[in-house]
Amino acid sequence: MKLLVKNILILAISVLFFACGGTKIDQQVVLNQTQPVKDSVYTIPEKPQVLVFTKTSGFNHGSIETGIKTLKQLGIRNDFQIVSTDDASEFNTENLANYQLVLFLNTTGDVLNSEQQGAFETYIQSGGSFMGIHSATDTEQGWPWYGKLVGAYFVSHPKEQRATIQVIDGSHMSTSHLSGTWSHFDEWYDFKDINPDIHVLLKLDESTYTGGKNGDDHPIAWYHEYDGGRAFYTGLGHTEASYDDLDFRKHLIGAINWCLKR
Repeated sequence: MKLLVKNILILAISVLFFACGGTKIDQQVVLNQTQPVKDSVYTIPEKPQVLVFTKTSGFNHGSIETGIKTLKQLGIRNDFQIVSTDDASEFNTENLANYQLVLFLNTTGDVLNSEQQGAFETYIQSGGSFMGIHSATDTEQGWPWYGKLVGAYFVSHPKEQRATIQVIDGSHMSTSHLSGTWSHFDEWYDFKDINPDIHVLLKLDESTYTGGKNGDDHPIAWYHEYDGGRAFYTGLGHTEASYDDLDFRKHLIGAINWCLKR
């Protein structure tokens, strides 16, 4: 009898032991199934990189910082990354290869040395994109290749005032939000050495302001393909208030998206 009771106790303890052990194993399997998978093959695509260059060796626009902040805001909302610099040493072949767009924001004067110019030429010839805002046309006036890239050179301007802009091509993503005309307050550039190959998007109506010198054919925003790459220019963007203008912001994001080949 004692032996029978002893065997029953041993059997009960064994069943309890293996039951508990099995429960722990089952729990471990379930927990392991919920653990994150390491070294996943899925990666988040990197955002397009835009280098915003702001170096000046002539007039320095007070709107540069406002422009940078605006471009960063547009980048956050439209899925691209802004890196701003006034350091010309960033213009080397290795570094420029990291960017899908190089944007000159109110640069003035001679801002690149010959080696840096060569690196930028290589970047464009390799399929890179360029965008210029306002005084980008008052930059590198002794570098003919750049003059063709930006599309024209600044020559003069009257006082800041409101003018009517004529929409010449409303099919482009930088102008599709505009109606036939656009009234805007800014500093209006006159141009020389206009590249005949540019595709004009916006023109100024000189009858709506005083001091214009380009006459009936006064382009103020354009784009073109050049030397293997893309180039876009807008003459707007002198004043800080311009960057608060919703139409101008839409103009900028459309231009950037075109340069990014979206």
